[in-house]
Amino acid sequence: MSTDRREIDRIVTAALDEDAPWGDLTSETLIPADATATAALVAREPGVLSGVEVFAAAFRIVDPAIEVERLAADGDRFAAGDVLARVHGPARGILTAERVALNLSQRMSGVATLTARYVAAVTGVAGSRARVVDTRKTTPGLRSLERQAVRDGGGRNHRRSLSDAIMAKDNHLAVLTAGGVDLATALRGARARMPHTAHLEVEIDRLDQLDAVLDGGADTIMLDNFDLDDLREGVRRIGGRAVVEASGGVNLDTIAAIAATGVDVISVGALTHSARALDLGLDIDIALGRASDGTAGGARPEQP
Repeated sequence: MSTDRREIDRIVTAALDEDAPWGDLTSETLIPADATATAALVAREPGVLSGVEVFAAAFRIVDPAIEVERLAADGDRFAAGDVLARVHGPARGILTAERVALNLSQRMSGVATLTARYVAAVTGVAGSRARVVDTRKTTPGLRSLERQAVRDGGGRNHRRSLSDAIMAKDNHLAVLTAGGVDLATALRGARARMPHTAHLEVEIDRLDQLDAVLDGGADTIMLDNFDLDDLREGVRRIGGRAVVEASGGVNLDTIAAIAATGVDVISVGALTHSARALDLGLDIDIALGRASDGTAGGARPEQP
């Protein structure tokens, strides 16, 4: 499931407005208006691709005359040196869109690549059915793209926003208990008021909170920062009456053992808040002559 084109255009347009608010002064003063060029999107390191349509949108929005040939698809694995796309058209537009196209596709591919590593770490864990999911710890303004990147890496999405589900976390519970409100009663009241299509999740950090949450009718129970023994005990006591989510202390060294406890979902904030941008480059490998006369000005060496 890819991000809606309207959402892509909204995000990319905002990025272009930030990068060239009154135009690209360098290209407009240095590059002839009728010059054309061809460029290649090249991987400098191996990874998982995400953001192909976002990459293409940057060029399309700057100049609809620019053509983008997609040579790989979102979710594809690639090696260093692979050519992932080619771009051809007016040189000014290619140079103007280059940085935004790269920034977004590098960011998304970095998230997809890291997610794929987490998913691989739980694949094959005996008896595990755990899904690796993201969190709301995303870059402001880029949540839609980063959520797609998680999917492209083989992961799943948690709730998109505060409007999508009821999720009572530790600070919500602290406010309730400070006011002397019984947790089970509060949760039953929330369920009575919430739409019948909504989902109720509750985060706990101690096993002694579990009975009240079960009595309150939670659909998902998040066991936050539990050790492995307590995770196993939590799964046993819940006994299929709710989805069991593990969170906190999850990294590539610990996730397999967490999956082996029998939890249904493992949420990993690092998928988005700690992913580094993947190294992709846009190499101008041919510079053609003026578009007006259709003659080629000769090839230039690939630019460093």
